[in-house]
Amino acid sequence: MDTQNNTINSSPKILVVEDDPFLANLLRLRLEKEKIEVIQAKDGEEALQKLKEIEPDLILLDLILPKKSGFEVLEDISLNPSLRNKPVIILSNLGQTVDVQRGKQLGAVEYFVKAKISIDDLIAKIEEFLQKK
Repeated sequence: MDTQNNTINSSPKILVVEDDPFLANLLRLRLEKEKIEVIQAKDGEEALQKLKEIEPDLILLDLILPKKSGFEVLEDISLNPSLRNKPVIILSNLGQTVDVQRGKQLGAVEYFVKAKISIDDLIAKIEEFLQKK
């Protein structure tokens, strides 16, 4: 019996939390091209609502968001036992050391500054992370 096919059948699922429509769409298209299922949220509240409905393999989180900031979303995730172990990669314009440290303290596994990473490098890092899971 070939059990390998059963485990590889389901494509990875990522929750992309990004309020910039252009970047959100670009990320969705690139991730879907890599056979990754994408669920999108445009603000922190919507992100937390979607996390109640779905089980993503990874959360790609912006920090500067309407309604609830990415930091607030991270705090809520860290307080919720069913979400606490979900890996979060931050993708933000905030590049100060204090912001990076805060994101990591709140549980982010990676922190990328939008201006310092290309979309190709970001997709490669996401795929690398998903393969480790």
